Amino acid sequence: MTLLEDIHADHGAEFDSVGGRRIPRDYGRPERTHRAVRNGVGLTEMPYGVVVVAGDDRIEYVNNVVSNEVPREDGEGRYALLLDPQGRVETDMYVYCAGDRLLLFVPPGEATSLAETWREKVFIQDVDISVATDDFGVFGVHGPKATEKVASVLNSASTPDEHLSFVRGKIADVGVTVVRTDAPTGEEGYEVVCTTGETEDETETSRSNVRLVFDTLLTRGLNAVPFGRRTWESLTLEAGTPLFEFELADELPNDLGLRNALDFEKGCYVGQEVVSRIENRGQPSQRLAGLLPEAVPDRGAAVFAGDEAVGEVTRAVESPMRDEPVALALVDFDVTPGTDVTVRVDGEERPAEVAALPFVEGSDRSGRVPRYE
Repeated sequence: MTLLEDIHADHGAEFDSVGGRRIPRDYGRPERTHRAVRNGVGLTEMPYGVVVVAGDDRIEYVNNVVSNEVPREDGEGRYALLLDPQGRVETDMYVYCAGDRLLLFVPPGEATSLAETWREKVFIQDVDISVATDDFGVFGVHGPKATEKVASVLNSASTPDEHLSFVRGKIADVGVTVVRTDAPTGEEGYEVVCTTGETEDETETSRSNVRLVFDTLLTRGLNAVPFGRRTWESLTLEAGTPLFEFELADELPNDLGLRNALDFEKGCYVGQEVVSRIENRGQPSQRLAGLLPEAVPDRGAAVFAGDEAVGEVTRAVESPMRDEPVALALVDFDVTPGTDVTVRVDGEERPAEVAALPFVEGSDRSGRVPRYE
């Protein structure tokens, strides 16, 4: 359940479930809300699962199992993947070095299974792994005026400059951590993290503080528009950002062009041999591409080049900024931007064109836009 369901409801939210968590789907008029974020600033509650890894061997332990180098300095973060032995994505995560512990922000519903699996593999290492999803509130602030918005309410610190770096400060006299995101919406972006209380006595006060932070981000200084998951999905699609539940799960990171999640110089980790072999081969078998179809296809719709099936749609929307349908699709690697294809929509093959990503150029560029070298 969202921490602030009654407040979201007061703003007209309709709710949905993502990874077992109840969160706002939209607040009505999602297309209008989408444009408001693109032109100003929006606020959304981020439904991450949170895993805390502590102990003297925490960095070594996590570094041995994820696809990117784990940050070692307080205030630094990395985007990384957990792969299976066949090199396919089991989950993605943001890994932050917060002093004497690592904080892992993972997709909704993934934290408990991840922590349980990792605990089973701890032997003599000094590592403590716990699920802390309910201990944190995380709010995303996105839009070309996001920096202006956060700077206007953040005290005792300046907004962080580098993607996935963070600072500690106060908003409305409440202690918070502010992360500069890797721009998943294609706009300037921050995540504001506050605690919800570690003991029963602290919980009510801390929840009041979470409400105060949310209200301050929404209404103080430059007003922000609240937005839900539906707008999150359309913003990230326009930005060319693959999401775990649509594009990443069970796929090869090479096919997705997720070079920002891979360190080809680090030592072995699960799936590394497969990832390196594909890299050394020179190109993957598939690519994540944009499509400009005549009509919005369903997820899983087949993509054809002539009579040959060359891929399938992973996500599609009517783009509020382009005023036309757009889609992401995993297609054969030689199906490049400019290629004419067809997409099955309502049982009919409709024309489409393969397009370069992102669909919309915003105030920042998503770190996950596919890159192939």
